[in-house]
Amino acid sequence: MFGLFKKKSEKEKLEDEYKKLMKEAFDLSKTNRSASDGKYEEADKIQKRIAQLEQ
Repeated sequence: MFGLFKKKSEKEKLEDEYKKLMKEAFDLSKTNRSASDGKYEEADKIQKRIAQLEQ
């Protein structure tokens, strides 16, 4: 309740986006492999941005 109005940091936003992309990539891997690979590539870029923020 106390964190209701707390804004997310840039890292938290990127982590949420990363999780979303990984789920989409997994779901697509069952039907469309090339689209799944594209989602994994986007997720990898976000993972690199997260690593840069941590440094």
